[in-house]
Amino acid sequence: MTEDTKEAQNQSSNPENNTNVNNETNASSENALDYECLNENNECLLPFERIKRTVLIRKEAITDPKFGCKPEDRTTEELIRTGIINVDKNKGPTSHQISSYIQKIFKLKKSGHSGTLDPKVTGVLPVALEKSTKIVLALLNAGKEYVCLMHIHKDVEPKKIKEIMFKKFIGKIKQLPPIKSAVKRQWRYRKIYYIDILEINGKDVLFTVGCQAGTYIRKLCSDIGKELGTGAHMAELRRSKAGPFNETNVTNLIDIHDANSFYKEDGNDKWLRQIILPLESGTDHLPKVWIFDTTVDTLCHGADLHVPGISKIESDIQEGEVVAVMTLKNELVLIGEARMISAQMKKKNKGLAVKTTRVFMERGTYPRMKKK
Repeated sequence: MTEDTKEAQNQSSNPENNTNVNNETNASSENALDYECLNENNECLLPFERIKRTVLIRKEAITDPKFGCKPEDRTTEELIRTGIINVDKNKGPTSHQISSYIQKIFKLKKSGHSGTLDPKVTGVLPVALEKSTKIVLALLNAGKEYVCLMHIHKDVEPKKIKEIMFKKFIGKIKQLPPIKSAVKRQWRYRKIYYIDILEINGKDVLFTVGCQAGTYIRKLCSDIGKELGTGAHMAELRRSKAGPFNETNVTNLIDIHDANSFYKEDGNDKWLRQIILPLESGTDHLPKVWIFDTTVDTLCHGADLHVPGISKIESDIQEGEVVAVMTLKNELVLIGEARMISAQMKKKNKGLAVKTTRVFMERGTYPRMKKK
């Protein structure tokens, strides 16, 4: 199985080469904490969804309307070349084929997808268009959620199934990638954030699982079967979340094609503008730092962000955390690594706040700061 194989390559670790998966998966004290992931509607939440951030003002500022553009005010042509489509992948084609088909629909030079899904797997597949393809790097390590149908090979009491899945497979688990995978076959740790069993019907178990990127769900089912002593395999799989993208606004290929036809033939872009999301939607799972207009162009040339350039910050940013640096119009400037916590960014007068990792905004979008 190759769910999220790109993430797996980015996050591979090298735990002790011990084939006893059962011992490695039994972390009940940690599991109890990880399972407290429900909101007021009893919906399971990925780690980033559980954090309620507030905006901390360091220095009030206004933005000049002559420069830049609010994401929602971009033209349709700009969206086509800088946006993201949350595709509802169907069975059959590969993730690459889905991305290539969208590229042909809009006659783009390139496109890219985040989190590879096998041909038989369906669900959420974010596809970035032309100039926005670099945003997939921000999505690769984001948490994922799947709805899985697992078939157990022999009859087992539902109580035992629940006990094994909740006690042994929530928290930090140890996985050996399948023989057919795009990563080196070595033991590595992954985190299961939650498991919600939806239905048990005989030997079939339907459940939702929230997990760290790079988790192999096919292998998870196999390991559950081993722990039950019966064997088990993954019968069907659908991805319901990929970082900030979920099933609330997925679009199938037919609708994408038709929406583009309406736009090209009749000039009606209403449907298309609902389908193509701004580049910034790919950072909804990241904490934000907003900067002054006069700081923007310096960062577009690759400079790191220092405290004096910050206007406001979201709370609960931790040192080493990936953050999105935004203009005061909520345009994405860059993605970087926080070198201070939120409180330090607000209180300090100097120092390195964010180390630049990837710049997204084009140079010259905002004027260069004049030297005094």
